[in-house]
Amino acid sequence: MTYMTEARRMIQASAREFSMKEVLPVANKLDPVKGDIPMDLRNKMGELGYFGIRIPEEYGGLGLGVFEYVLVTEELARAWMSVASIIARGNGFFGTSVFTDEQRKMYLGRMAKGDFLGAAALSEPDAGSDLGSIICRAEPTDEPNVFTLHGTKMWCTFADGADYITVLARTEPITDIKHRHRGTSTFFIEKPRGQLPEGCTGTPVNKIGYHGWKTWELHFDGTKALQLRGEGRGFHATVSGLEAARAHTAARAVGLARGAMEDSIQYAKNRVQFGKPIADFQAIRFKIATMAAEIEAARQLTYFVSEEIDSRRRCDKEAGMAKWFASEMAERVTSEALQIHGGYGYTTDLPIERYWRDARLTKIFEGTSEIQLRIISDRLLED
Repeated sequence: MTYMTEARRMIQASAREFSMKEVLPVANKLDPVKGDIPMDLRNKMGELGYFGIRIPEEYGGLGLGVFEYVLVTEELARAWMSVASIIARGNGFFGTSVFTDEQRKMYLGRMAKGDFLGAAALSEPDAGSDLGSIICRAEPTDEPNVFTLHGTKMWCTFADGADYITVLARTEPITDIKHRHRGTSTFFIEKPRGQLPEGCTGTPVNKIGYHGWKTWELHFDGTKALQLRGEGRGFHATVSGLEAARAHTAARAVGLARGAMEDSIQYAKNRVQFGKPIADFQAIRFKIATMAAEIEAARQLTYFVSEEIDSRRRCDKEAGMAKWFASEMAERVTSEALQIHGGYGYTTDLPIERYWRDARLTKIFEGTSEIQLRIISDRLLED
């Protein structure tokens, strides 16, 4: 199958130029000091349409597919994974699949421009991979479809900078542990950018990476929220978009690994030891060859999954494979890149340590590596 059409190559080339000229210098400056992604960079991304790649043209988006989405994602992640991640805060973000037609008309055009970006409050201190076990509760009010939220959420990245937060909360208590995902709904909180919602307090998490924006522990104490469509099926709404989310994460992992490899190639050519560049030593050459092969394997698997998603064919097993293989690969490749750089790689003066730190996260979010293996094995061994 020929994946790369001329139009896709143009999208890829444009994203690569933007990433290397605009994103990488900002990442190298701000990531070491844990600075936020600048608004002017976000505005430029909005002008390029990166927040609306998957939003239909009728709502102001580009009307493209997951394939184009992962092409842009890889290029952005090669420079700064956080920037590759923020585009997901448009592009049919969690909760938008159950918007009403009126809500789509009201919000999607703004999302496509980057003017209305979201954060998702899903996990809790005792519910991560097992989202069906959430206990954050939603209580009805006298207003139609309006509830108050009560409880704690973890790992809500961009909670302060977003224009809205979608929350997975429970409207019914757990009565059957086997079907504990029932009685959950998706809620929508519109809020001022730069603030947490009224009735919500939070504490930033002290992360070792994924800088450029803050990740929060949130405490809801009567926060008003609008219940989106699909009452009682919030868990299903959450997992329904995971194939695309996992392709996106695989592309982020590929971009990180590629950045580490490309920097290693340049370093190996310039670094002289024992009278010649270390690129002349077989040990280094074989490391780079192995890195390149693993990156390409992950990329091609991600391309295949993206085509399957765009063709509306079920590929939860293959999406799990892509996410698992790419994230595991990224940790290996970035670690080898750090080894090639020696002591210099272990400093914050070079971006290698950033790729290494961020690659480690890809094995955790959007479903851990262990969850992916569970999905893959269940599909292979199902009756």
